[in-house]
Amino acid sequence: MRISFLPGALLALAMSLPAVADEVRCHFTYGGETRTLAVVPSAMPYEEPVHSVGSYFRLRFVLETEPAELAALKAYVYAERDGAPVLVHQGEWPWPASAAPALRHGFTGLQRAYEPTRDSELIYWCSPAGEDADPADAGGASDAAGAVRGMEGAR
Repeated sequence: MRISFLPGALLALAMSLPAVADEVRCHFTYGGETRTLAVVPSAMPYEEPVHSVGSYFRLRFVLETEPAELAALKAYVYAERDGAPVLVHQGEWPWPASAAPALRHGFTGLQRAYEPTRDSELIYWCSPAGEDADPADAGGASDAAGAVRGMEGAR
């Protein structure tokens, strides 16, 4: 009688590996207030909501997980100009995020977008859910409020 331990060993190995969380937390600071958005995978990236930030910026994050070879977190910052949104900043990072240790400002690093006519800035950074550092630590953002104001952008 031949007994195979391979299925049990594979199951044990799979259970010991950390789960890849398909959720991202993106923290942004504007006007001294820090907020957090939960970003989950989207099958319809063009239908993801655009969030108003102050009276000038619009912010949108899209997490695409399929097809795997094109999986990425994408960030878009728009400025309201003459009644229409104008893209002023775009970022894209491969997903899933690197297996590197959690960094101070997540896998995106600290990103900044500037208002060309109003002399203020929008600061953001993203990390996989569960690997968040202190969201209020926006690397010198003008007195980031300190507390996350709650999850914005709930679907």
